[in-house]
Amino acid sequence: MNEHKVVVITGVTRGLGRAMAEEFSRRGHTVAGCGRSRTDLEKVQNHLGKPHTFSVVDVASDPAVQSWARKVLAAHGAPDLLLNNAALINRNARLWEIDAAEFSAVVDVNIKGVANVIRHVAPAMVERRSGVIVNFSSGWGRCASSEVAPYCATKWAIEGLTQALAQELPSGMAAVPLNPGIINTEMLQSCFGSSASSYPTPQQWAKSAVPFLLSLNSRHNGQPLTVPGAAE
Repeated sequence: MNEHKVVVITGVTRGLGRAMAEEFSRRGHTVAGCGRSRTDLEKVQNHLGKPHTFSVVDVASDPAVQSWARKVLAAHGAPDLLLNNAALINRNARLWEIDAAEFSAVVDVNIKGVANVIRHVAPAMVERRSGVIVNFSSGWGRCASSEVAPYCATKWAIEGLTQALAQELPSGMAAVPLNPGIINTEMLQSCFGSSASSYPTPQQWAKSAVPFLLSLNSRHNGQPLTVPGAAE
């Protein structure tokens, strides 16, 4: 088994975040996670128990992230893995049909939310000069499709943001933009409809993704990666 790690994950109430929290826990690692649904977070907390901690946080709110980060760092110390997974996708529509509020919501979570978490968690990792920051990108962060322009824009931004961050980190750390592959999540169902069911479930994906995430180290700094074996 890998040495014990502290893993911080955003967006743990469903999909990939929930599956990763469960798989890291199963492998003996400690998870500190956040999400926006109190009911769902209570279910995760009751299921996984202590020492894991889960909090209601809107990552788009910098003050909320700052408060949460202080609690996480006080309870667990600087994380070994910081996984910026929380994201929104727009409803399928042409760009000019998407109103300003919906566009802003996607940007606020997918870009500003990642920056907020890094702003308040990364300094402790930098001080220790160790740890890996994984910002979840997408196949749509490296190519594009119609009717998901806001989402594509944010994931292309994550690729650039992460590679710039990689140049700022001290030796011993890494920042990685990660394409998880195509997984049958609620997000995918909103885009693909019933055909989403032909892809792996988050739980199936996590069994290979979590060992891969645990294997990341400073040698991977700045590399745009894809979970091995994931559908693309």
